[in-house]
Amino acid sequence: MSMKRGKAADFYGLSVEHLQYSHPIICCVLAKLFNWFMHIGRVPSHFGISYTIPLLKGHTGCNRKLSVQNIRGISISHVVSKVFGHCILRRFSDFLNTHDSQFGF
Repeated sequence: MSMKRGKAADFYGLSVEHLQYSHPIICCVLAKLFNWFMHIGRVPSHFGISYTIPLLKGHTGCNRKLSVQNIRGISISHVVSKVFGHCILRRFSDFLNTHDSQFGF
């Protein structure tokens, strides 16, 4: 799996490390689940749910002015939905196009 370790856990408390260090059968279970999603053409609605945490950009010293320009947000979403997204991207990347100026979404 090419997902980065050390990231925040999702709202169920699962992180990438949980999947990486779990029993090897998890790969088979997830493959069957993901293939079923592809077969029915749907994913669970909670795969699209995330929450955003505001973070201060760069140095967080006391003299830093608190403004919207100094804050960025990170979205926390389900780890299993991220794995599914990585699988889809890896499988269909030859058929998907992006533009060089696309950033963030």
